[in-house]
Amino acid sequence: MSTVKAICISEKKGTQKHEIEEARLIEDFGIENDAHAGKWHRQVSLISYEKIEEFKARGADVENGAFGENIIIDGIDFRSQPVGTRFKIGDEVMLELTQIGKECHSHCAIYHAVGDCIMPREGVFTIVLTGGTVKKGDAVEMLPPSPDRPYTAAIITLSDKGSKGEREDKSGPVIEEMLLSMDEDIDIIEKLLLPDGIEPLSTQLIRLADQRQVNLILTTGGTGFSPRDLTPEATIAVCDRLVPGIPEAMRAYSMKITDRAMLSRQAAGIRKGTLIVNLPGSPKAVRENLECILPALGHGLEMMKGAGH
Repeated sequence: MSTVKAICISEKKGTQKHEIEEARLIEDFGIENDAHAGKWHRQVSLISYEKIEEFKARGADVENGAFGENIIIDGIDFRSQPVGTRFKIGDEVMLELTQIGKECHSHCAIYHAVGDCIMPREGVFTIVLTGGTVKKGDAVEMLPPSPDRPYTAAIITLSDKGSKGEREDKSGPVIEEMLLSMDEDIDIIEKLLLPDGIEPLSTQLIRLADQRQVNLILTTGGTGFSPRDLTPEATIAVCDRLVPGIPEAMRAYSMKITDRAMLSRQAAGIRKGTLIVNLPGSPKAVRENLECILPALGHGLEMMKGAGH
């Protein structure tokens, strides 16, 4: 049985966490008095005790909380668990895994001191499903994702003007409306507005697929002939497998409405367990394309989970 080895908090962001004997966890918020608690998907961070010990064996002298972790637990390789995995701590608390690893925008004090930090690759983040008190030595039970957990989706709008606030995003809301009308239960966990180009989009596609393990990502914009229309290139670059039938079906459907549909270069593909589909930038074209593909997408998502045949 795994156990809680340490609990750490920091009252202000940007300061190192310090160890405490017990903590009160608040449902859908995080640890009381911890600066990183809030209404978001990274309420409580976890890390493996064994990974910290391996790091120390390399000669690093680190205190608990040095990596920004909230709870240190032994006997669990967190990074190998899928998003949605639940952790019951003691008799009351239940956490759900929402993100694996994180981006390191500015290296922490540990990195500057020893040239490495394990939190970006070994740490995971959770939300609090059920609150309560957690103490050092509490037993931890790992549970599989709930069978009733909805599919997760992200919507990305590509627009140079939109990202600068010079143009209203009208296509993203159309995607959201139509996704929520599907027969399948869909939870839209992120909506992003990015400038055109390869790097901003590819970075977010990798993060959403690898760290958040989103089931479906729909992009809108950047699929035409303009030099800045590079959404298909970014999508193809990050995918492990392409799904040519989806853009072929969308173009064929739209060709019945306008012959300009042949000029759309959208792509679709799979990265790990995430389906990525490009949609045009026009709200009208977005609606038409989704009318074409949404009836079949649920079955595709089911097959990626291993449930469909």
